[in-house]
Amino acid sequence: MVKLILGHKGAGKTKKLIELVNAAVENSSGNVVCIEKESALTYDITHRCRLTATDNYKVSGYDAYYGFLCGIFAGDHDITDVFADATLRIGGRNYDELADFLLKVADLSKMEEKDVVFTVSADKEEIPAKVFEVCEVL
Repeated sequence: MVKLILGHKGAGKTKKLIELVNAAVENSSGNVVCIEKESALTYDITHRCRLTATDNYKVSGYDAYYGFLCGIFAGDHDITDVFADATLRIGGRNYDELADFLLKVADLSKMEEKDVVFTVSADKEEIPAKVFEVCEVL
């Protein structure tokens, strides 16, 4: 299942993501991964979560981001949850490309049986409606 935390800058998306990550670590029977653009959440996320920054791997654009996620899933079959902050800063502000990316991730999430949560700095009305057929808003 893919879930979205929506809202513009300053709406508390990252704070909510941090709470969800730390709760998932406590309740997961496997591994939890948190993806961010830059290394900023080091002191907010529990050390038991695998925290990784896309800038360290030169990930830019939705195709690269999808490949990065596939690599994470393929590299560790014990992952139960993946959380990702700053989705638009990593992939870009093109909402049609975002929609295509989220639809592919929804298929991947279903196939791999892993939950994925993204923060997106936009309002629900700005995102193409087809996204909400496969993604839940938190």
